[in-house]
Amino acid sequence: MLRAARHPVLAVALALALAGLLFEAGTAIVASPGAAVDRFADSWVYTAVELMAVVMCATRTVRRRADRTAWALITLSLAFWTAGDLIWTLWLDQLAHPPSPSAADVAYLLSYPALYAGLVLLVRARLRSTSAAEWLDGAVVGLTVAAVAAALVLSTVLANRSGRFWPDVVNLAYPCGDFIVLSLVAAGCMWARRPSRVWLLLSGAVITTAIADIVSVYEVATSSYVAGTLLDVFWPAAMTLVAFAAWASEPRRPRHRLAVRHTIVITLLAAAVALGLLVVAAFARLTPLAVGLAAAALVVATVRAGLTYLENVSMLRRRDRDAMTDALSGLGNRRALMADLDHAIAECAQDGAVHTLAFFDLNGFKRYNDTFGHGAGDALLSRLGRALAAGVQDAGRAYRLGGDEFCALLHGRLAPGARAIAAARSALHEDGTVVTVSTAVGLAVIPDDATTASAALRLADERMYADKAHASRAEARAVLIQVLNERTPGLLAHVAGVTELVSAVARGLALDPEAVDEVLRAAEMHDIGKLAIPDEILDKPGPLDEAEREFMRQHPVIGERILGAAPALGPVAKLVRSSHERWDGGGYPDGLAGEAIPLGARIVAVCDAYEAMISERCYQRARSREDAVEELRRNAGTQFDPRVVDALCRCLPELPASAVVGAARG
Repeated sequence: MLRAARHPVLAVALALALAGLLFEAGTAIVASPGAAVDRFADSWVYTAVELMAVVMCATRTVRRRADRTAWALITLSLAFWTAGDLIWTLWLDQLAHPPSPSAADVAYLLSYPALYAGLVLLVRARLRSTSAAEWLDGAVVGLTVAAVAAALVLSTVLANRSGRFWPDVVNLAYPCGDFIVLSLVAAGCMWARRPSRVWLLLSGAVITTAIADIVSVYEVATSSYVAGTLLDVFWPAAMTLVAFAAWASEPRRPRHRLAVRHTIVITLLAAAVALGLLVVAAFARLTPLAVGLAAAALVVATVRAGLTYLENVSMLRRRDRDAMTDALSGLGNRRALMADLDHAIAECAQDGAVHTLAFFDLNGFKRYNDTFGHGAGDALLSRLGRALAAGVQDAGRAYRLGGDEFCALLHGRLAPGARAIAAARSALHEDGTVVTVSTAVGLAVIPDDATTASAALRLADERMYADKAHASRAEARAVLIQVLNERTPGLLAHVAGVTELVSAVARGLALDPEAVDEVLRAAEMHDIGKLAIPDEILDKPGPLDEAEREFMRQHPVIGERILGAAPALGPVAKLVRSSHERWDGGGYPDGLAGEAIPLGARIVAVCDAYEAMISERCYQRARSREDAVEELRRNAGTQFDPRVVDALCRCLPELPASAVVGAARG
């Protein structure tokens, strides 16, 4: 919708311009009503329409700031053209033999650079983010349009030269000026992803003027020009289109770059036309300018094709890189890890190389996320990812699988205490006043532990979760041990003594490291249920009555419930529940017998009984180590597992006296 319609004077001016054009066209189409009417239409109505267009554009330049310089130049271009028409109407048309070239030609030709400069400024204001490919597309189309125009017109103009230098130069200047402006308009249509009403109206004006100029030059060159025809309406019509463009509304320019539309088809068509012109030039005479423009269009199209190839290669490389890269941390992702694992396994098969896959999972990350928010959590992951990459760069490559899971594929056969593993764990550790983030790790050696990528990843994942469970047990243990210490310091000392003995027996029975860890935790926690036993019962100097004894027997069950609240301590809780069962089935709380009692619980029972016998209690004096061993052997096969008793008796001589807490106290 035209902004001029909001102002009555401007609206009237546009209406009068349209009426003048209709009158001019009518007198050209209908049989001439008389010389006076023809002269009035061709001279005064014609000039009045042009003057109104100049005034409209000048008013727009004054009243609106946007693109003011560009529209001032376009207004100047219209003023030069109108001045040329006025010179012709008021002076040259009155002469029997007007000079050629004339002052009117000077005014006409001055309109071209002003118009070109104004259009360039409009293009620059709207295409600040145009890519190099789009500029080349526009150049190909513009050069092709100019080549076609030159091929159609210049050959005729040159063939009909008068032999006089300046008249011939002026006759050539008009089509050349039109070719340049047409090229800019064609290129601008390519550059504008969605041409606005302003640009479409300006394009229509330029095309209309170019058609009129080219046809008139051709008719003059062939001596077929006749004044007063419909062709004379084209110039004021073009100026009216410019006036409409000056006041046409324009959509708000987006802040962000829009998606580029596909212009390659138009570019290829233009290149094909340029190639066709060169083929025609081999069989027919074309002007050197047309051939040169067509050749330039093909050269630019070739550069455009090369640029497209490079862009496609870059895009494919970027896509492949993105497909193998974690966007948050910049590390390799799961796909990259699996590819590198396959390559490492192939290396193992070929030259015997050894690699270690380390799987890391952050401890405390969920609490960090909940405390500080997901934005801070993402920043932490990015920060730790960079630290991990720097920490293992000399030993291998780091990856982020997603969430708070990281991996590193390292050279060589590494153990959990290796320098590279320690560096990786240190990189994934961050102390804070509120939350401390650490890491659990699981290792899989290739090819010792696994010979496929999926098997190595699965094994490392399992071992990582075992390490995480160990860390969780350690945290829960620290809390419960502190509770025991606050509740009954003497009970804590007893627990420490039992744990020392259990450690020696478990290793003597060749238990695997995971089982040793579980039985040690059970030894530390086997009396945790006594936290619920009143001090009157726990510290009673004499024998317990039946009710007190039954209440006391509930402490393994209570201990299981306490430990069961921490999932990582689930296996330990089962050992604690069975730590007071007897080999002959006479124990509590479930009456289990023999091998039905977990081995860890049997170890705890033997070590607990031994430590109790050599410790000073309020209801009994401490026995000697020899008496305690004799008592254990006497009850082996009834109360205790004989194999566990033998293991304890074998390891006792190897233990220093200070290792047995009860003896030290006794």
